[in-house]
Amino acid sequence: MGKGAQNYGKKESAGAGSSNSYASWAKEAHECEEKYKVDRKTGLSDAEVEKRLKIYGLNELEKHEGQSVFRLILDQFNDTLVRILLVAAVISFVLAWYDGEEGGEMEITAFVEPLVIFLILIVNAIVGVWQESNAEKALEALKEIQSEQATVIRNGKKFSGLPAKELVPGDIVELRVGDKVPADMRVLNLISSTLRVEQGSLTGESEAVSKTTKPVPLETDIQGKKCMVFAGTTVVNGNCICLVTDTGMNTELGKVHSQIHEASQSEEDTPLKKKLNEFGETLTMMIGLICVLVWLINVKYFLAWEYADGWPTNFKFSFEKCTYYFEIAVALAVAAIPEGLPAVITTCLALGTRKMAQKNALVRKLPSVETLGCTTVICSDKTGTLTTNQMAVAKLVAMGHTANAVRLFNVEGSTYNPLDGKIQGWPAGKMDVNLQTIAKISALANDASIEQSEKGFVAGGMPTEAALKVLVEKMGLPSGLDADFATGDLMGMLQWLSSATFHLVMTYTYVLIGSCIILLNKGCSRTWGKIQRRIATLEFDRDRKSMGVIVSSNSGKKSLLVKGAVENLLERSSRIQLLDGSVVDLDQKSKSVILDSLNEMSTGALRVLGFAYKEDPSEFIGYNGEEDHPAHYLLLDPTNYSKIESNLTFAGLAGLRDPPRKEVRQAIEDCRAAGIQVMVITGDNKNTAEAICREIGVFGPDEYISSKSITGRQFMEHHDPKSHLAQKGGLLFSRAEPRHKQEIVRLLKDAGEVVAMTGDGVNDAPALKLADIGIAMGIAGTEVAKEASDMVLADDNFSTIVAAVGEGRSIYNNMKAFIRYMISSNIGEVASIFLTAAIGIPEGLIPVQLLWVNLVTDGPPATALGFNPPDKYIMKKAPRRSDDSLINAWILFRYMVIGLYVGLATVGIFVIWFTHDSFLGIDLSGDGHSLVTFSQLRNWDQCKSWENFTVSPFQAGDQVFNFDSDPCEYFRTGKVKAMTLSLSVLVAIEMFNSLNALSEDESLLTMPPWVNPWLLVAMSISFGLHFLILYVPFLAQVFGIVPLSVNEWMLVLAVALPVILIDEILKFVGRLTMSGQRVSKAPKHKAE
Repeated sequence: MGKGAQNYGKKESAGAGSSNSYASWAKEAHECEEKYKVDRKTGLSDAEVEKRLKIYGLNELEKHEGQSVFRLILDQFNDTLVRILLVAAVISFVLAWYDGEEGGEMEITAFVEPLVIFLILIVNAIVGVWQESNAEKALEALKEIQSEQATVIRNGKKFSGLPAKELVPGDIVELRVGDKVPADMRVLNLISSTLRVEQGSLTGESEAVSKTTKPVPLETDIQGKKCMVFAGTTVVNGNCICLVTDTGMNTELGKVHSQIHEASQSEEDTPLKKKLNEFGETLTMMIGLICVLVWLINVKYFLAWEYADGWPTNFKFSFEKCTYYFEIAVALAVAAIPEGLPAVITTCLALGTRKMAQKNALVRKLPSVETLGCTTVICSDKTGTLTTNQMAVAKLVAMGHTANAVRLFNVEGSTYNPLDGKIQGWPAGKMDVNLQTIAKISALANDASIEQSEKGFVAGGMPTEAALKVLVEKMGLPSGLDADFATGDLMGMLQWLSSATFHLVMTYTYVLIGSCIILLNKGCSRTWGKIQRRIATLEFDRDRKSMGVIVSSNSGKKSLLVKGAVENLLERSSRIQLLDGSVVDLDQKSKSVILDSLNEMSTGALRVLGFAYKEDPSEFIGYNGEEDHPAHYLLLDPTNYSKIESNLTFAGLAGLRDPPRKEVRQAIEDCRAAGIQVMVITGDNKNTAEAICREIGVFGPDEYISSKSITGRQFMEHHDPKSHLAQKGGLLFSRAEPRHKQEIVRLLKDAGEVVAMTGDGVNDAPALKLADIGIAMGIAGTEVAKEASDMVLADDNFSTIVAAVGEGRSIYNNMKAFIRYMISSNIGEVASIFLTAAIGIPEGLIPVQLLWVNLVTDGPPATALGFNPPDKYIMKKAPRRSDDSLINAWILFRYMVIGLYVGLATVGIFVIWFTHDSFLGIDLSGDGHSLVTFSQLRNWDQCKSWENFTVSPFQAGDQVFNFDSDPCEYFRTGKVKAMTLSLSVLVAIEMFNSLNALSEDESLLTMPPWVNPWLLVAMSISFGLHFLILYVPFLAQVFGIVPLSVNEWMLVLAVALPVILIDEILKFVGRLTMSGQRVSKAPKHKAE
C-alpha cells in the first residue's frame, strides 16, 4: 500500500474515538445529541469547534502522495528487455568511444547505434511516466462531489454559506431541496413532511430514498440506513435538521476514496505484458547462453597460453579481439530483442481504439484493448447498464364494466421517449371515462417534466412521475375533447420537435386529429392542464404514502386527484369508478380483485401506484388559492391531509419499473456463446434484480436461483465464497456495497479469471479500479467512475461491451500474428550472428543494421498484420486463458526452422560472394572482386601470415575499393558488398515471412496476400526504405553498405524466396497433425 493509504489508516485510528465507532443510525435522535454533546437549537460553540477541528481535522478528502517523477522513471527500466537494451547501449557506447580515438569513417556508424538505443529507451520512459502520472485522476474527481458550503447552527445562530470543510462531528446542519450533503449526518427532525435524497451514485439504488428520524437495527446495510444522509448525495425533496457524525476520510465517500487508492496500488500487468515479460526473461537466458557459447568457441582468438609442467603459463591477451567479441555480444542482444515491438503494439492498440470508438466504446488506457480479448467474467451493474435507468410504466390496470372486473393493458417502451412503444389493445381516440380519469390524475398530480436534449428525452423531477407523464402521452386524448387545445399548440410543438422526430410522429399509427400523440411531449399533459387548473398540492408524506392535488375546471368545479400506494388508497376509498364512469360501492370482493392485480405486479418486481379522486370536496368549495380562505389554513398543516384524502373513489393502478434495454438479452446470449460468465452486482433490492435477471436471460424463467442470488452481506458472510463464485451460469449479488464489489472482483482475479467490471456511480469506482477492465457509463456515469475506468461506454449499453470484447479478441489475434512474426525474424538474426561467430568468418551484420531492420524495415509489415480480417466465428469460441502461451512448442519449432534458414541464407550469401564468381547461374564477377577459399575466409585474422596474398580492386556503385597497401583490409572494409548482400537477404526474407504470418495455419493458397492489402502496401514501403539507405550515399555510409547490381538482386531473391515454401510445408504438417488429434478425440466427445 502506498504512503497515502498508510497515513489514512493512522489518522482513522487516531480520530475514530467518538465519531467513527458510534452507530448513530441505531440510536434515537436525542441519544445522538447527548453523545456528541450538542443541542440542535444552539449548535456547537466556537471554542468547541476549534477543539474538534484539532481532533478530527478538516472535512475534506486526503490528497495521497503519488510516486515522484524520479521513481516513475526508474520504474520504466524495471523490464527485462529494457535492461538488456540498456546494457547493450552502454557497452556499444564505450566501444564506439574506444574506436573513435582511432578516427576513420566507421566512427559515425559506431555512435549511431548506441544513440538510437538510448532514444528508444527515452521515448519508452516518457510514454510510461505519462500514463502512470494520470492514474490518480479518479481521486481528484471524487473531491468535486463534495459540497463546498453548508448552512450551520452555531452559538445559537444560523450561518449560511459556511465552508463545508470546516464542519466537525457534532455540528448541526440544515438541508434544503437541491443541497449537496456536506458530511455523513444523522437526521434529527424533518421540517417538511417528507425528505428524499438521491444517493444512487453512492449506493446503487435506482430511485430517490425517503429519509426518516427513526433509528434502524445496528446491522443494517448502507441502503437501509433511512435516518442517515451521506456526503456527496443530493436532497431532491424536503428540508431537515441534521447532526454531523463523520467528516472527511471517515465518511462513506472517504471510504470509497481510500478503496480507490488501495485498488490503484494493486494494479497488475495485462496478460500480454506478462507474456512479454516472461519472454524477456527467457530471452535473457538465451542471450547469455549464446554469448557464453560464442566466447568459448572463439576464446582462442583473444586469449592464448602455453603449458609448463602441466600448468598453463605465459598468457597472451588481445584487447582488440576481446572488444570485437564484445561487439558480437552487443549485436546478439540487438538481434534478439524486437526493438520495434513496443511501437507496433502501441500503433495496433491505437488503431483498435478507433474501431472501438466507432462502436461507442471509448478506450482510456491502450492496454485494456488487448485485455478485453481474454475477458472471462463480466461483472455488470444493473441500473443504467442492463436497464435504461429511466422509469417506465409496464402495466396499466383499469376498472371494467362491473366492480369485480378489471382490464389489463401492457405498455411497451423502455425510455422517456413517448414514441418508444405503444399500449397494446389501446382504444385510440375512444377512451372511456375511467381511462380518462386515470390519464387526468397521472397528468395533473405530477410535478415532473419531459424534455428533449442532445442525449434524447430526459426527465425533470421524480422518475416515477416522469414515467406517468410519458404514459399520458401514449394514452392520447379522447375524441370528444375539444380539438382546439391540440391545434392551438401544434405550430409551437412542431418547432420544438427535430425533423427526425417529426418524421417518426407523422408515420406513427396514433396520428389522429385531436390526439396529443401528434403533439408528442407535453401535449396531452398540457391539454389536461388547460382543462383543469391545479390550485393546491397535498405533498407526499411517508405516513399516508400518497400525493394529492386540488384542481379547478373552467366552470369552477373542484376535484381532488390522488396517486400513491394502492393499499393506502384502498383504505381511504369507499367507492370505485367503472368503465363508463359510473360509481359503485367498494366492497370486499372488488377490493380483493384489485389487491390480486397489485400482488401480481409486485411479484413481477413492479412498483405499483394507485389512482383515486374525489369530486367537489366540501372543504374547497369556492377556494381558488386565496390565502385568506379557510381551506388555505387547512392545507398549511400536513396532519390534515389524511382527512382531506378520505372517502375517495378508486380509479385504477399502474405498474412501473426501470426496464431492461432491448438489446441486452441478445448480448447475454452472445456472452454465453463466447464462454463469458455474466454476474450482476447491484445496490438495488433482491426481488427487483431477480426479475430483471430472469427477463434478460441471466437466469432462466423457471431456474432455481436460491443459491445463485444472494445479497452482498450474505456473500461476505458465506463460509466458502470462492466456491460460490465458481458456480456455472449467471450469478446475482443485490444490496451490494463498494467493499462487497471489491471483494468479488478480488476473489475472481485470485481464481485466475480476467474480470471486466461495469459501473456508473461513486460506489463502483473502487471495483472499477481493481478489475482487469473497468468500464464506466458515459451518459449516466459520474466523473469519479469515468476516471477510475479503463473504458467508457458512450451509449451506456451492455451490448457495447460484448461488441468491444469481440473487437478485443480480433485485435489480440492480430497482435499475436505480428509478435510471432517479429520474434521469428529476431530468431533468424540471432542464428545469423551465432553462425558467423561459430564459423569464424568476418562479421556479416553490424548492430546498427540490425536496429534498422528491427525498428524500421520490420515495422510497416508488423503494423499491417494488425489489419488482418477478423475471424467470423471469433465470438463463438471460449475466451483464451490469460496464461496461454504466445508461442507453443510446435510454433517455436517452426520458427526455429525458419530462423535457422535465415541464418544459413544470410551467412551463406556472405560466403558465396567471397568464394564464388557465380551461383545458380547468376554471374557475380561483374564488380571484379577477388575470390578466396572458404578456409581462408574462416581464418581471415591470420591474413598477415599468408605469403603472396594479393587482392584486386573492385567497384561498388561509384566507389572503387583498393587494397594495395594492406590486402588484409579486404576482410574488413572490403566485406562491405558481402554485408550488403546479407542485409538485403535478411530484409527480403522478413518481407516474405510476413506473408507467412497472415495465418498461423492456413496456406497462402487459401488465404492469399490480398486478403490484407495493407500488408502488400507495407512490404512496398519497407523495400522502398531499404532502397533508400542503399542508394543515398550518406545513408549508405552510415549503415556501412553499398548499392547492388541487378544480378546481385536476383541472387538475393533466389536465396530469400524459399522461406515461403519451407513455412508452407511446415503449415501442412501442422494441419495434418491437428486434424489427426481431432479425429482421435472425436469418439470421446461423442461419448460425452
